[in-house]
Amino acid sequence: MPALVPADYIATITWLGVTPDRDATLRSEARDVVDVTYDGFVGEARSGLMRASCPRVTNQYPQGTEIRNTRQISILSAEELAEVAKTLELDALDPAWLGASLIVEGIPDFTHVPPSSRLMSENGACLVIDMENRPCNITGREVERAAPGHGIGYKQAAQGKRGVTAWVEHAGALKTGDQLRLFVPDQPAWNPT
Repeated sequence: MPALVPADYIATITWLGVTPDRDATLRSEARDVVDVTYDGFVGEARSGLMRASCPRVTNQYPQGTEIRNTRQISILSAEELAEVAKTLELDALDPAWLGASLIVEGIPDFTHVPPSSRLMSENGACLVIDMENRPCNITGREVERAAPGHGIGYKQAAQGKRGVTAWVEHAGALKTGDQLRLFVPDQPAWNPT
């Protein structure tokens, strides 16, 4: 019996990008097509099978410890981006300001899709959702740089709407307009009480 079942949702890719040099800037550069390898998006600074641990996992590892890279890709929802922009009193939030890899449209409450869900393209490229990507001050500073007076509120406005991180399960290519089928784990929600 399959452990992942197709959900009733299909997302459309509305934007793709890569951040070529994280030391220079968090900002990503728009692309019409990206090649997807097991390392992540080609040309993306976050690519690689391994990464140095960061403050997000200090309960498990000292910062800088080599760990599996489950943060190869940053995926955000077009609908949630619009909500955050509205809260910030902006017409729109440019995905490039946020260091986005992929913007999808069509999955409600996208940031809370269950971990281990898959987004699979028609050509077979498949991304595994790791977990919610929490908003941070670094992203707020990029918003502030692009839209002075609005970045200070970004972290609070984006709570629960910052999208997810993901890693590549099957290589291929993705392009703007592609559709991604959502598969979710076939298991009940964890309730230890």
